[in-house]
Amino acid sequence: MEGLEKVIEALSSDATKAVVVHGNADMDALGSAYAIARCFPGCAIFAPDGLDRVSKMVAGKMETAVREGLGDGFDMTVVVDTSSPEQLNAPEGFAPDVVIDHHKPSGRWDSAKLFVCDDSRTSCCEIVKEILDTAGIGIPRDVALMLLGGMLTDSGHFQFARPEMLPAFADLMSRHGIGMDEAMDLVEAEVSISERIAMLKAVSRVKFERIGQLIVASSSAGSFEASSCRAVLDAGADIAFVGSQRGDEFRISARATQEAVRKGVHLGDIMSRVGKETTCDGGGHGGAAGISGIGDVEAMLMICMENTMDVLRAIRSREDAQRLPDLVQKD
Repeated sequence: MEGLEKVIEALSSDATKAVVVHGNADMDALGSAYAIARCFPGCAIFAPDGLDRVSKMVAGKMETAVREGLGDGFDMTVVVDTSSPEQLNAPEGFAPDVVIDHHKPSGRWDSAKLFVCDDSRTSCCEIVKEILDTAGIGIPRDVALMLLGGMLTDSGHFQFARPEMLPAFADLMSRHGIGMDEAMDLVEAEVSISERIAMLKAVSRVKFERIGQLIVASSSAGSFEASSCRAVLDAGADIAFVGSQRGDEFRISARATQEAVRKGVHLGDIMSRVGKETTCDGGGHGGAAGISGIGDVEAMLMICMENTMDVLRAIRSREDAQRLPDLVQKD
């Protein structure tokens, strides 16, 4: 991958480094930051808007210190697994020294001195593993376990894994004799009663539309948007949007089945497009994405639904066009 040598040079310097992760940081972000902080000198991990439920649990298990803020006072800022400055609530003019990411580039990191991104990767942890291997750094067992945790969660426990992730995952397991049960146990968290109630409420409030064999649904929740999305998918939807309102701010999580992604749905593209239309921060992957900003969550859910319906109509038109020659030939 281009640019790795310069990133390794920067990370290997004696400068103090703030390794920063996005708001409500997931396991892929924490695993990437942990690996960098453990394997390069002078690093500390910062989460300006906290960790999600799983990451918080894992940080406790691994006794990992995660600080608040953007690391003011450090010589260097390294941002991982973050598609834009807005995800950090960063001030105007925020210019990190290094950005390592695997989301579709949005042009929001033009201010970064070094930018390494590969959106073909399932997880950011894969890129960090390549950085460590290229640098010739022996990956300690605890780092390997954290990288496995990031790959496992960002792939939806392999449901969305691309082929390139599997050799990287197996390599880390074999180096330290890590069993699948140990990797799974690291990120396994008991579902709280509050989360279960939020999922049930989200399912009960669902609105949905259907085009062909694909169903797109939306709902609202007070919290646990991502978990609620999965509950809506389990209830029968192919694509789910679940949003929450906190004062003037909204947040929407989106999830899609692998079948919908194979047919041509890319939630990251949809959320990015909606973000540009509404001056909000949106993006993500084919099967998992999100958007946040100032606005009314119900209006934003409607915009997400309308954009997705346009995508589904295009998919159906394409499928109809492909079937037409076969019908004509049979006649």
